[in-house]
Amino acid sequence: MKKALVVEDNRDNLRLISYALRRQGYEVISADTGIKGVEMAVAEHPDFIIMDINLPGIDGLEATRRIRKSGANGTIPIIAITSYAMAGDMDLVLAAGCNGYFEKPIDPLTIMDRIHALLGWDVNEAQP
Repeated sequence: MKKALVVEDNRDNLRLISYALRRQGYEVISADTGIKGVEMAVAEHPDFIIMDINLPGIDGLEATRRIRKSGANGTIPIIAITSYAMAGDMDLVLAAGCNGYFEKPIDPLTIMDRIHALLGWDVNEAQP
């Protein structure tokens, strides 16, 4: 079973993302701050990370940079999610080391298609 780390401080968004991932067969672990997200990425070795950008403490971009510098975890796919998508945001997200991003609000009907498309994975790949 593939493991996903969701780094999100909004409980509703965390529940929605986690539910969608679990329905697709993923094991889900979570963190509610950037620091905790970095620690969990290093300790748990997830298959991919969903990273909120606006987090307490260090933001998602800095958390991504730290994960990328952590050695063995440098190649984990990271997808950013943000409420503040503006011109130039994609450049900042990619420069920090994310593989892509999508905007909030999160659509429960399409979130898994968007995640799999950004990861380049087949929609059935996580199924047991």
